[in-house]
Amino acid sequence: MAYEFERKQRIAILGGGPGGYEAALAGAQLGADVTLVEREGVGGSAVLTDVVPSKSLIATAEATNGIGEAADLGVQFFTRSDSGRAVRPEVTVNLAAVNARLMRLARQQSEDMKSQLIKAGVRIIHGEGRLDGPQRIVVSTGKGKAGTDFDEVDADTLVISVGARPRILPTAKPDGERIFTWTQLYTLEEVPEHLIVVGSGVTGAEFASAYVALGSQVTLISSRDQVLPGEDQDAARVIEDVFKRNGMTVLSKSRADSVKRTAHGVVATLSDGRTVEGTHCLLAVGSIPNTEGIGLAEAGVQLTESGHIRVNRVARTSVPSIYAAGDCSDFLPLASVASQQGRTAVFHAMGDAVNPTELRNITSNIFTQPEIATVGWSQKQIEDGIAQGDIYKLPLASNPRAKMMGIKDGFVKLFARTGSGTVIGGVIVAPHASELILPIALAVEHRLTVDQLARAFSVYPSLTSSITDAARAMHIVN
Repeated sequence: MAYEFERKQRIAILGGGPGGYEAALAGAQLGADVTLVEREGVGGSAVLTDVVPSKSLIATAEATNGIGEAADLGVQFFTRSDSGRAVRPEVTVNLAAVNARLMRLARQQSEDMKSQLIKAGVRIIHGEGRLDGPQRIVVSTGKGKAGTDFDEVDADTLVISVGARPRILPTAKPDGERIFTWTQLYTLEEVPEHLIVVGSGVTGAEFASAYVALGSQVTLISSRDQVLPGEDQDAARVIEDVFKRNGMTVLSKSRADSVKRTAHGVVATLSDGRTVEGTHCLLAVGSIPNTEGIGLAEAGVQLTESGHIRVNRVARTSVPSIYAAGDCSDFLPLASVASQQGRTAVFHAMGDAVNPTELRNITSNIFTQPEIATVGWSQKQIEDGIAQGDIYKLPLASNPRAKMMGIKDGFVKLFARTGSGTVIGGVIVAPHASELILPIALAVEHRLTVDQLARAFSVYPSLTSSITDAARAMHIVN
């Protein structure tokens, strides 16, 4: 008697960034036959040239700041001269060593992720991939004598996770020597004497903050009224005040028309005719999805005008067999969101339990100094009537632990549903706000009230006690 065995479900993933990596692991965990196609290395640009190296650089900047601010806590650094006299040493940064370290960390992280995939049984193909219909990826591996060898991967489900790349201005072409995108900065061997940063969004603000701490003179060119447009206004105001106090020049309502090299540096020409001269320039003017030329339109996948892939809350595209995750999709461009999309896509494709991604539950963080962490509805949405809520803001300077640590800037802000007191959002501006936001994120996710949040025991003294203090101040009278 012949038995017919059920064939394993086949999943092919194009792009090994956070979304593709998590999709591959999820598929292997559920018993699928998984193939991952990646052209650069597992982890993609997020690990190799973006999130991992940039946040490693920021960690060095934080350490540099910590040394500079230690005197406020009574810690002083001195060396002895030949005569025995105490001399205050100069804090310097060996940027070549810093960049070598962070690129080494990026490669190690990529290799660790690759090892995890291999251990899970995922097949990895290195090469340039493109879709050949809704259920096939053709890969140019470049292994042949003419570099034209191809591999074909047929699958029941495709997951597209090809990421995005820095947007380039035609009048400001990066050369990797004086004019850079954020993926090119890691070739620098010395801290720039004067770094011009074009763009005051998240990327521009993070690098501007880091390089001021590392010792650069920084000029930040912002086309809007203040830095970090679109973010919580109170938070952006704190960051801009800190920037200026640290010596940064912030040019608000200024737009860079062009950036060109000079004999010894660069010159940025603004739309009003003013010029700014510096030694180096970082272009942080957004990103473009890597979706062109990979067969998406031919396979029937709908794209936005900007080239992003349209997806629903389970990361599914207009084609039932194709999902998309990460910065190439029209969802929120965060590594954590890409990871969640990758897992959700595979769970949905394979019939497992799925929680559709809810934008209001997503936590994000800006790694300036101090950091800005947010979750849920924003104050602007409440003020515009999109959400109904009460707002309470507690300055961090009133927190006992903050006083002990010498923290002067920052706050905790909570948003609660009017009437019920359900926590619907929050903002934290503080050192390591990315770690502090989790209690508020849990409250938003599980629809806790401010009273329930206030009943949790926070350590005394701790920065997290500002969260429970704010919740206590929003007590709902029964």
